[in-house]
Amino acid sequence: MVRMSNTTKQPASPATNPPTDASLSYWGRSVRDTVEAFAIAFALAFLFKTFEAEAFVIPTGSMAPTLMGRHKDVVCPECGYAYTASCSEETDDNGNLIRTQTGEVDPRYQVVECTCPNCRFAMSVDPNDAADGEFELQKSYSGDRIWVSKVPYQFSEPCRWDVIVFRCPLKAETYFIKRLVGLPNERLMIEHGDIFAQGPADGAFKLVRKPPEKMQALAQVVHDNDHISSALREAGWPARWSSMPEPPDVSGAWKPSDDGHSFATDGSAGETWLRYEHRVPTDRFWRNPQIGASAIRQLARPQLITDFYAFNSRVLRRDENYGMMASALGLHWVGDLLIECEADVRGSQGELLLDLVKGGRHFRCAIDVATGRATLSIDGLDDWRRTAETSLRGPGNYDLRFANVDRQLALWIDGKSIAFDQPAEYADLQNERPLSTPSDPGDLAPVGIGSRNAAVEVRHLRVLRDIYYIADGSLESAAPITDFRAPRSMVPIYRNDELVEFLSTPSSWQTAGGRNLFDDRQSVAFELKQDQFFVLGDNSPASADARFWHGEHYVDRSLLVGKALCIYWPHPIDLPIPFVDASIGIIPNLPHMGLIR
Repeated sequence: MVRMSNTTKQPASPATNPPTDASLSYWGRSVRDTVEAFAIAFALAFLFKTFEAEAFVIPTGSMAPTLMGRHKDVVCPECGYAYTASCSEETDDNGNLIRTQTGEVDPRYQVVECTCPNCRFAMSVDPNDAADGEFELQKSYSGDRIWVSKVPYQFSEPCRWDVIVFRCPLKAETYFIKRLVGLPNERLMIEHGDIFAQGPADGAFKLVRKPPEKMQALAQVVHDNDHISSALREAGWPARWSSMPEPPDVSGAWKPSDDGHSFATDGSAGETWLRYEHRVPTDRFWRNPQIGASAIRQLARPQLITDFYAFNSRVLRRDENYGMMASALGLHWVGDLLIECEADVRGSQGELLLDLVKGGRHFRCAIDVATGRATLSIDGLDDWRRTAETSLRGPGNYDLRFANVDRQLALWIDGKSIAFDQPAEYADLQNERPLSTPSDPGDLAPVGIGSRNAAVEVRHLRVLRDIYYIADGSLESAAPITDFRAPRSMVPIYRNDELVEFLSTPSSWQTAGGRNLFDDRQSVAFELKQDQFFVLGDNSPASADARFWHGEHYVDRSLLVGKALCIYWPHPIDLPIPFVDASIGIIPNLPHMGLIR
């Protein structure tokens, strides 16, 4: 600390009053104290970094969309949906842009195309094609900056589903960030996209279920009905949400608004349903939206929902003649789904119904709008009932979310998780029913919103899916599309039309013996010993995680660094500079800041 005198003196003239030993001593002490202060601050910062917390930058997209590596932020020009696409290939292992020998950015590694997850329009993001002011095309952004706390694991055990930072077992000087899914002294199995664990005292593998907060955090958007392409509507592409089975002109049936964003029923038709069908446009349509009604009927058939990641849909300039990688199309059927909407209840009678289908079986939530009682049920299990009292009583606007994830049902109303009278878990019901039949489209219409004599309007409809962990490490295979019994769950699809044909044709999903081909997908198991942890990336198709570490499929306790706490600085929002074709990133990106779940 710099000492200060209690008396005031007039400054002396250097010419008449040269410095005395006392003044030299004063300034010497001041410099020394200042240096000491900086040294102490540096030491405290070093200790804080070593023992408390440290900042990291996310380099790749292995944890997307939870954490973003280098990426482009884009808005689809067809439906207006905002999403991100990976640009990790633009940089080297140190995070620097790859350059040519002349020092210019190497154009071969620039991202020139990505695909909207909502309407599947393949959008050009080639910086060479960017018009004035199209900053999202002109630049890519560095990854999220996060704080990692080193304190929690000094006093308690790491918890399953934590996002952790650790030193890579294969390269100790490199830091990795992944999600912790396997704990010491257990066997871990990945099967059908889910995690199973077997402890020392367990006789068999048990499904590891995500808690409700993790279930929400890991959900991936399949379709957002607030963003509908005008080109699709003008071409006659069928809407994904429609009234079933009655036509929409029947009294009491669900009727769409003029823009198709909301649907309403007056409750006079008894039980009536609004259902979602996964009618995904293909590149064949987008190349020629005027292909005609017969071609649209063929391409617009309902299909199964898969693990498509828009983040992985990027195309590099060097690969633009080949298009998007086969693995980015989404090759795994995902049956764990969520539905969310805003419900405007306009009466005090009847029931509001939410329905999710998996494996041909209906999982339902019925909410009595008069009493607020919610009842969960499973089609075919008459003795399986769960009830709870909720705040949805009488007229009003309510935000709803209903999930069927990890063989458990969950309900949220106005952001609050609803506690039922018994655990809403169920046993493995797969293999008991076909995924789709002529009388019930099943998994080809997997999400429904219904009314039983209730007047209600629903808006802001979104369909989401659970994360799907891939059991096989091979991203490419020589197996044909129909050979799901091959020893790999990753099946290569090199033509989009072929993928649509398979996913929309129920007769292709059955073996000669009547089994569901999706039940023959591969599983893989790993053995963990004392002080060994198993980690996976949220972006399973693009994560170099413990599945690939040959010889050591684990993180030793000694390599743990800490728990990822929060995103404190995502890339800032660009502010255009007037009269100049440029921008400056100075506006904090507040919506993307927050705790890491």
